Amino acid sequence: MDPIHRGPEEFGHDGNGFAEEAGRRRPSRDPLTPDFGQQTPQQVRIVPLVAGDLLLTVNPVDGSEVEPCPPGEQPAEPVRRTPAERADRERAAAPPVPPGPPVLRLPLLQREDERERLMRLLTRGRSVRLTGPAGSGRTALLNAVAADCAELAPDGVVRLNGHKRTVADLLHGLFEAVHDAPLHRPAPGLLREKLRSTGAVVILDDLEFGGAALDELLDATPECAFLMAATPDVAAPGSDSHIEEVFLAGLDRATSVDLMERVVERKLTEEEANWAGDLWFESEGLPLRFVQAGALLRQRDLLSTDPTAYDEYGYLENRPVEEPPAPGAAVEAEAAEVALPSLGEGAAPAALLGSRLSAAARDTLRFAVALGGEVPHQAHLPALVGDTHADAALSELAGCGLLSPAGSRYRLAAGVLAQLEAAGYGDGVTDRARTVAQHYAWWAGHPSVTPARVVAEADAIVAAMAQLVPGDGAGQTSVAVLLARSASPALAAGLHWSAWERALRIGQEAGRIAGEVAEEAYFHHELGVLALCTGNLDRARAELETSISMRGALADKSGAVAGRRALALVEDRAGGTAAGGVPATEEIPANRFDASPPRGLPAVIPVSMPRTRPDETVVVSRHSAPPTTDGQGSGGRFAILGGARRNLVAAGAGVLLAGVLGTVVTLGLTSNSDPEGDPGASTEQSVTEGGDTEEELPAEEPTDGTTPSARTSGSASSSATPGPAGSESVPAGGSEMSSPGATASESSPSSTGDSTPDKPSPTRTTGGPRPTKTTTSPTGSTSTPPEATESSSPTGEPTPTESETTEPTVPGSSDSASGPSGPSESPSVF
Repeated sequence: MDPIHRGPEEFGHDGNGFAEEAGRRRPSRDPLTPDFGQQTPQQVRIVPLVAGDLLLTVNPVDGSEVEPCPPGEQPAEPVRRTPAERADRERAAAPPVPPGPPVLRLPLLQREDERERLMRLLTRGRSVRLTGPAGSGRTALLNAVAADCAELAPDGVVRLNGHKRTVADLLHGLFEAVHDAPLHRPAPGLLREKLRSTGAVVILDDLEFGGAALDELLDATPECAFLMAATPDVAAPGSDSHIEEVFLAGLDRATSVDLMERVVERKLTEEEANWAGDLWFESEGLPLRFVQAGALLRQRDLLSTDPTAYDEYGYLENRPVEEPPAPGAAVEAEAAEVALPSLGEGAAPAALLGSRLSAAARDTLRFAVALGGEVPHQAHLPALVGDTHADAALSELAGCGLLSPAGSRYRLAAGVLAQLEAAGYGDGVTDRARTVAQHYAWWAGHPSVTPARVVAEADAIVAAMAQLVPGDGAGQTSVAVLLARSASPALAAGLHWSAWERALRIGQEAGRIAGEVAEEAYFHHELGVLALCTGNLDRARAELETSISMRGALADKSGAVAGRRALALVEDRAGGTAAGGVPATEEIPANRFDASPPRGLPAVIPVSMPRTRPDETVVVSRHSAPPTTDGQGSGGRFAILGGARRNLVAAGAGVLLAGVLGTVVTLGLTSNSDPEGDPGASTEQSVTEGGDTEEELPAEEPTDGTTPSARTSGSASSSATPGPAGSESVPAGGSEMSSPGATASESSPSSTGDSTPDKPSPTRTTGGPRPTKTTTSPTGSTSTPPEATESSSPTGEPTPTESETTEPTVPGSSDSASGPSGPSESPSVF
């Protein structure tokens, strides 16, 4: 086949023209039903990071796990960033450039004196607080001074934003800007050590705290010079903080008119100049008001322009070229003259500006009002608004002065939120907040979204949750729970822990309102882990105990185990006892009611396992309570509940041992004979006339498996072979020879080890020698005196002698589990 001219076979047709079979072989491009057999499992983003000396594993499923950082996983020493790295980071942290027409860049007017003074103070190493009303141009002045101080400090210029930020957030932000330490949140000691050697000019905009908190920030960074911008309603710094104060006032009238002309990009008419003068008296020369007023004039120019003036070929009217214009077009163009805004509209121009924007821009303003002034990133606007070109709305809003930069994002400018709410933009805020929450819940939980991107949207995410929590329906709070569940792990991994805490607390409250106990337990667990990592042990203990109890009620075994591990670490760091009185060094039992016995009660510790055969020895020791140091029998708050896992095992073994011993004693009380016993067994030993022992038995257990009581009953009914001195002798093997006169009934066997110690087994005989009194020699051998007399009862049964009730036995010859028998408990030895 010619390689250039392809045949029909290559297009799904064979030579005979059968195309159906070829098409059947090709898979469908868009199947009607999904392939359920090839579903990709959902990926879970698990991020390990180091917080101080703890290893925190952010687990979105069961909850974060925390443990002491192993020696091999300690992070490397933080290194300083190079100037090139600092420049790259600063460009990445800047607000994104809005798509669409470029935003007009305005110069800094009438601020030369303030600029020079700030530069002079920073060169001396002094910290300065720039105070001015909202809209006075503080951010623009900070940007200009930051450009002048680029080479002033060894660590360069660091830009921070204080909007909704705490002292800890700013300190960690400064550390991250100067040092390269990924996935590492340093301990307070290391943080202060690194910041004490940091020399930088810190530009801090939108400062929201003062007083002791500001003093703490300055004390932690003695080598840094701060340029802070705040509004007059923020608390003043301390009297001994040595901070220079610079007040920023409004512009004069001429400069205000000049600024408006730069925004409109033309000279003002006489009518417009008079209107600008009146606006200057109303706004006290705030630059933001003149930027917005200039935007109103620019919109007025666009509305006053005849759309057909430059439409020679009818493109805007959508008419054919050969068709003449409509006869009333010129009249309509003359009537399109737009009047100047009123003075009130110029002082509060947000509603009028918004009414002249595109529909996507107006929807963006409504979402911003629903989020409390936070504007979502431009990449989210198409999904929220429902317009593929909605990202260009950000350029419209920024060009009208309705937005102001705040760190790496945008917010509504000062005063715009109240103006839009008064104009009706706040209607339906709950529905829009729910739409934003659902979108962010899907987006934040996606594995492709990095924690840094979630951190950039942290304020909008938290605002959406906060708007839904006081809602009237359970559906709204459920959406808030879903968003908090998806975003909180990313905020933790992104080291934005203040936003992490706010999201967890809002999610916990939403879970309580919605009745989702499992999610509420998760948020309690995460709050406990956060408190543990920040050193608040009391708060960590309370949150973790709440989470463990809730998960125990839900039978969530894996979550409860994670909570117990974290709680054990809390108690280990606190040096106390865990819940239930368990020491911090021991594992906490699954059942919190399985506690050890209180101190002051003896704890039973088994030394050997319970007996499985009768001939095994069981030793039990009893330990008393340890002495206390205060002399009051109490070791403190948790002394009464001391215990450990080994005590739990000991208690269980003690119960089992008591059952075994009770069974043995019961059998001993109910049985008097053993049909399988050895009738010839005896503990007597044959001695010579001089008292020398022929052969001694060892002090251990006998080899025939009989007990002393069985051997005693056997020896009482049998006679031994007389020795040279008339004594009875017993072979060394432990069995004795029966006398010729003894009958089968003389040796009544007893059950092994079951004879009652204080009541010997009676023997029934009809004749033969009667038992004699035995004595024990100092060497431990038993002998029968020759002069012993025989006594018998009238019935012919032997009468118990004195040795059967009063003669003590040799210590250690008893086989009872309770220890050696007393004098009244020793069996008779014949």
